[in-house]
Amino acid sequence: MKIATPLFILLLIMVFTTMLKAQSTDTVAAFKPHGTLWGLTFGDYVYKGNADTVGSGQGRGTNQYSKVPAGSRFFQFRRVYLGYNYDISPKFSAEILFACEDDLTPGSVGNQNTNGDVLQDNKFAPFLKLANIRWKNIFKGTDLVMGESLTPAFPLLSETVWGYRSIERTVADIRRTPSYDEGVTLQGHFDEKANFGYNVMVGTGNGAKPATNNFQMFYGDVWAKFFDKRLILDLYQDYEKLNWSAIDTLTNGYHHDRNTTKLLIAWTAPKFTVGIEAMQTTLLGDVAAYTLTNRTFYYTTFATAISLYVRGRLYKDKLCFFARYDNYNPGHKIGEITDNPRVISYTALTSTYDPTTKEQFVTFGIDYTPFANIHLMPNFYMNTYACTLPSADYGLNPKGSGVLGTDAVYRLTIYYIFGKKDPVNY
Repeated sequence: MKIATPLFILLLIMVFTTMLKAQSTDTVAAFKPHGTLWGLTFGDYVYKGNADTVGSGQGRGTNQYSKVPAGSRFFQFRRVYLGYNYDISPKFSAEILFACEDDLTPGSVGNQNTNGDVLQDNKFAPFLKLANIRWKNIFKGTDLVMGESLTPAFPLLSETVWGYRSIERTVADIRRTPSYDEGVTLQGHFDEKANFGYNVMVGTGNGAKPATNNFQMFYGDVWAKFFDKRLILDLYQDYEKLNWSAIDTLTNGYHHDRNTTKLLIAWTAPKFTVGIEAMQTTLLGDVAAYTLTNRTFYYTTFATAISLYVRGRLYKDKLCFFARYDNYNPGHKIGEITDNPRVISYTALTSTYDPTTKEQFVTFGIDYTPFANIHLMPNFYMNTYACTLPSADYGLNPKGSGVLGTDAVYRLTIYYIFGKKDPVNY
């Protein structure tokens, strides 16, 4: 009996292993590679009721409707996607996505100064936005993604919770925190019910463009869901070196980097969602200040933003509403520059974080869905700009953004998707 017992256990192990191998073989044998072609488009009919024509700062120079004159009326595509997802095996899948975004170009209505995705003859043109392969469950609960993919900054949670990318980017995306990048990503969860998870990535920091230096961008995101996944907490951090050399004001060598911390708290239910997203970005050596003696000093600045939004159902899944308010202030330490008597002029090196212009953004509208995956959304879009400089320091600001301005736009947005489930609706 003493000999038979270990033999019996060994026999059970052999049988169990054989069954597992057979099951795995059957699963692979039963699997057939398959793919899905999908796409989406959103665009608008636009009427601009009020215009900030000065065009200073990030928002007043390069936002969606900067320098478009009041009274302008036009049709515009803001995004066209064509993608293909392919399941190679039970363990591997791949995706590829071509995109065209923002067709306003110099020479279009109001001589808009933001280049869209166009050819030399101003015709709409696609670029490669995603191209990656996913190794599923490389270890328990975690996928490895290699190639050009979505970053941890917002697409998996932040953008999904807001739910209306067809109306406007998230607050981090507006400041051009990369939403996609080329690199390596680990995405996973810590528990069986996927209530706690993470998303980390090392990328070029250059989006769809080739790397231009030896620095990488590091992204990290951890999230938790409570109360039957209705309460969502999401904490994000990134870091990127932009320039890194010996600090010497005679040769203009300096240390220049950026990092962003972002916290999302949201409550999402079948009939409504409310969220708050807070962000702080610190930019080391991002403002070059010039003196009468031809010396250059580099100042560190930091910007804060807060985004509040709500969306919900008015009638079943046919009629919904959305509203959002953002407050953005990049000028918290501008006084260190303007109060320095040696400084005669200065330049912000990162245009998306120009410290002289703060902004307030408001949007609201109705989402009518006559058929699944088709949305008609009348909405109001307004961005108001104010100067962070004291009135006595307007002369130091080469862009003259002491003048307040507002871009107010009335839109009918049309959004549709095919080949996959609508990520916007409930």
